[in-house]
Amino acid sequence: MFGGLREKLQAARNKLGSSIQAVVKPAEAPGPQEDTKTPPVPVSSGPAESSVPVMEPGEGQATGEPKKIRFVDKVKTLIIDRELIVSEKDVADALSDLEMTLLESDVALPATDAIIANVRKNLVGKHRKLGESVDALVVNALKTALLEVLGNGFDLSAYIRDHNKPVKILFTGVNGTGKTTTVAKIGYYLKNQGFSVVIGAGDTYRAGAIEQIGVHAERLGIKIIQHQEGADPSAVLFDTVQYAGSHKIDVVLADTAGRFHNKANLMNQLDKIKRVMKPDLVIYVDEAVAGNDAVTRAFEFDKTVGADAVVLTKADMDSRGGAAISIAHTIGKPLMFLGVGQAYDDIMPFEPAVVVDELLDGGS
Repeated sequence: MFGGLREKLQAARNKLGSSIQAVVKPAEAPGPQEDTKTPPVPVSSGPAESSVPVMEPGEGQATGEPKKIRFVDKVKTLIIDRELIVSEKDVADALSDLEMTLLESDVALPATDAIIANVRKNLVGKHRKLGESVDALVVNALKTALLEVLGNGFDLSAYIRDHNKPVKILFTGVNGTGKTTTVAKIGYYLKNQGFSVVIGAGDTYRAGAIEQIGVHAERLGIKIIQHQEGADPSAVLFDTVQYAGSHKIDVVLADTAGRFHNKANLMNQLDKIKRVMKPDLVIYVDEAVAGNDAVTRAFEFDKTVGADAVVLTKADMDSRGGAAISIAHTIGKPLMFLGVGQAYDDIMPFEPAVVVDELLDGGS
C-alpha cells in the first residue's frame, strides 16, 4: 500500500540525512595537526609515561595554562560535534525535494505545506542528542510531521461502546466509489467486534442497488430493511431506525444513493434523510485512487451536508497515497477506515502510527 510514496519518502529521508551528515563529518573528523601543534613538555625525571602532559590543579603557569587551553578546546570541539545544530541552509535543498515528492504523490498543497513546515521546525535549530544518529534525527522529524497532518484516526468500536444505542451511521459519497460494499464490510467488521447490526437499503434509485445490498446482508447474516425501488429513502431509513430500537440493535448502517455535491435536488434529499434519521455519524466514502479529487469532494460534501469521518476505498490500488495523507488535514475530519481489497475482511481501521511506520519502513 502506497508503495510509490514509500519509495519517494525513503529517497527524501536519505537526502535529508546526507545534507546534515555533510556538515557533521568535517567537524567530527579530528584534524591531523590537532595533537601535534604543541609538542609535549619534557619532564626531567620519572617514568617514561610521565612524559605525556597531564594537567593537575596547582601546576605552574608555564606548563599548566597551555595544557588547560588545549584541553578546554578539545572539550568544546567534542560538545559541538555531538550536539550539532542544524541550520536552514543545511536542509533547504532536501526540503525542496521533499515538497516536490509530496506534490507529485497527490498530497494536497495545504497538507504539503504543513508537512514541510513541521519537518523544518523539527530539524532547523535543533541539537543532535548525544549518541543519536543523523538518520534517527531525520526519521523523528518526518514521523512527527506526518502524524501531525494525519491526525488521530477514528475508533468506531470505542465510539459505539460509549454512546446510546442504536448508533445511527449514515453513509454518503459520489457514485461508483464502493459505498455499498463499504457498508457491508463495516457491517462484517462490527459483527466481529460483537455488535448487532441492521442495514437500511436507502439507495432506492440506482438500478440493482437494493438487490446488491440485500445479497451482502444475506451472506453476512445481517438483517436488512428495504422498500421497493423508487421509494422515499427517508422512509426506508426511518423504518430501519425504528426496527433497531424495538429489537435492541446496537448499530444502524444506512446506505444511500451516490450523488455529487453540486446536484441541488440530491443534496436536498440528503438533508431530508438527515432530518428524519438523525444520524449520530455521517461517513463520507471516496476512492483513495482519486487523489486530490477525493480531497476536494470530501471538502465540498462536508461544507454542504457535513461529515464526521471519512472512509477511503481501493487503498491497495493507490501507490501515491495523496488522499490518505491529505484528507484529514484538509477537511479537519478523521480518516476511519481504508478499503484494501474485495473480501469482506479487506478493511482496516486507519491507525496513523502504523501507516507512518510503513511509509518510513519502520525507521526510528
